[in-house]
Amino acid sequence: MSILNQVKAKSILVVGDVMLDTYYNGEVTRISPEAPVPVFRKLSEQSVLGGAANVAANLVAAGQKVSILTIIGEDENGEKLLQNFADKKIDTTLVRKLKRNTTVKIRFMADNNQQVLRLDIEDTEKVDDDISEILLSELKDKINRFDMIIISDYLKGLLTLEFTQEILSMAKKSQIPVIVDVKDSNTDKYKGAYLLKPNLKELCTLANMAVRTKQEIVEVSQALRIRCNCQYILTTCGANGMVLVGDGFSYSVPSVGKEVYDVTGAGDTAIAYLAACIANKIKMKDAVNISNYAAGLQVAKAGTSTVSIREVREHLTSQRQGAAHKVLDSVSVLEFRDDHADKKIVFTNGCFDILHIGHIRYLQQASLLGDILVVGVNSDDSVKRLKGDERPINSEKDRVELLSALGFVDYVIVFKEDTPYELVRTLQPDILVKGGDYSPNDVVGRDIIKSRGGEVVIIPYVEGRSTTKIIEKLRA
Repeated sequence: MSILNQVKAKSILVVGDVMLDTYYNGEVTRISPEAPVPVFRKLSEQSVLGGAANVAANLVAAGQKVSILTIIGEDENGEKLLQNFADKKIDTTLVRKLKRNTTVKIRFMADNNQQVLRLDIEDTEKVDDDISEILLSELKDKINRFDMIIISDYLKGLLTLEFTQEILSMAKKSQIPVIVDVKDSNTDKYKGAYLLKPNLKELCTLANMAVRTKQEIVEVSQALRIRCNCQYILTTCGANGMVLVGDGFSYSVPSVGKEVYDVTGAGDTAIAYLAACIANKIKMKDAVNISNYAAGLQVAKAGTSTVSIREVREHLTSQRQGAAHKVLDSVSVLEFRDDHADKKIVFTNGCFDILHIGHIRYLQQASLLGDILVVGVNSDDSVKRLKGDERPINSEKDRVELLSALGFVDYVIVFKEDTPYELVRTLQPDILVKGGDYSPNDVVGRDIIKSRGGEVVIIPYVEGRSTTKIIEKLRA
């Protein structure tokens, strides 16, 4: 879609509640003898930006210049957030530290990427008026440097009615459009925004009534738009796409036909791309389409994550080409590290001769460890040398196509050697992943990863699932 070429770097401010999304990846294999509860065994841990911070991260991925206005706690998690902001070059001059807990959401993820428990650590008390005044004063001095403002409300105490209305008033005077990701049922809080983006559940709360059909969404949105003096209401409806309502018109788009693995952060991705498009004066319907595509790519990934504008371009370009854009060749892999210098690259490899549930769960978990998952696949000749003359069952062409069709696999490359050592040397990934039958010291390419400060992660295999056992069962 050539329209994406119009998306240039604009200065966008995100105002809202930030948090860390932490994932404990592990397994549940038994019940505690002390009480009838499952025992969770943690195998790995990952923390990523969440809430308004994830909106900011997606804006960076969309190629925008990003600042954030928020509060964090004077604690270790607050420092982790600041380091993440610095890594992504997000301006934090409008961030204020307070004596409170930084919001953290810890998700315990077991087999098949199943969430078994969520632990929230947070303070939601209203921010003191003097702190609000300081932040508003600092914003007043800087507001004219921004092309767009996003308000990301998670009801954690920062975005009071008075604070939010003051920002909207300042933005109006400076003719800066404001998009609001709503959570509060008090519609007075959001009066004067350029666009409100509720999901369907939030729209029902704002309207204080059940909303089921598209016609009801349009009617309720029109009433809400007039009540809040907004130009647009964009309702995200999950698997049913999005509905945009403006003055005298409505426009709906179906959800993108991608497999859904995790809806966490889809709204953050959607609003980030919507803002980037509006800031670049792209027509509203086109902006909604691009936002919808980006959200569709996000839900195909496991966990809270970002979607780069390059991914959106590649997806739109590849709609007629299947997943061919995911397949790297010897030339593109040489440039891969430079092209993705700001991304945490995860690499794993294998034969993947008969793709089964063990592979799926393994690759899902691997994708959670970074921004981009690259899968190396043994060539047919390589598999034959390693497994015997009767293997592979499926050709490398078929194996590559199957892996490329998985939403959480970003790129696939075939290597002809028996080990991926030279490929790892060329690719220079940040994280090297292997299955549970390996020890970290035995993983090929470990020395390369360690030399660049990366890590080796061992993910346990799903018990009883393997290509060999499938073949044995078929022959029995």
